[in-house]
Amino acid sequence: MMRVGVLISGRGSNLQSLIDACQAGSLPIEIVTVISNVAGVQGLERAEAAGISNQVIDHRGFGGREAFEDAVNDALLEAGADFVCMAGFMRLLTDGFVGKWLDRLINIHPSLLPAFKGLDTHQRAIEAGVRFTGCTVHFVRPAMDDGPIIVQAAVPIAGHDTPETLAARVLAEEHRIYPLALRLIAEGRVRVDGARVIVDGAEAPSEVLINPPG
Repeated sequence: MMRVGVLISGRGSNLQSLIDACQAGSLPIEIVTVISNVAGVQGLERAEAAGISNQVIDHRGFGGREAFEDAVNDALLEAGADFVCMAGFMRLLTDGFVGKWLDRLINIHPSLLPAFKGLDTHQRAIEAGVRFTGCTVHFVRPAMDDGPIIVQAAVPIAGHDTPETLAARVLAEEHRIYPLALRLIAEGRVRVDGARVIVDGAEAPSEVLINPPG
């Protein structure tokens, strides 16, 4: 069974979606540790309630990004993690850390990458006048919100949408696709081919794109 470490910085709602899928028996992994760079966040409470080992590694207590990441890496290895999920982890990672976990490190982002990388994705999508936005689970590369895409879910944008209403609908899809993407990986059905992800034995396009436009 794949042993997963989860990195968070806040409320941990995507962490909860993984915990729920594990408890339901639909996600064949073990979450061995939850690490937050911010103390007192709800995600730590979620981990504690699920009986998952958790700790705070405050990035402000280190002399630089590399020293902080070395501490995170050591904590992951000490917990026995062999795969890492970023779930609202609000720190950019260096090439060195990404290289240590290459193709064993995934992230979820609230847009249909490569569109709207970075922050304020919902406001920017509304202002751009696009008809669809969504969310993406991808393997992490050193560039921000970059890497081979595993699963995406599309969400239509209504004329009356605000960033808050749109964010709520996108978040519901995040909670669906993050466990799906991790299950595909844990089952050995995901291969990285250059900049692309190949999903072996996909029964339908919905396993690659949920709610496709049209």
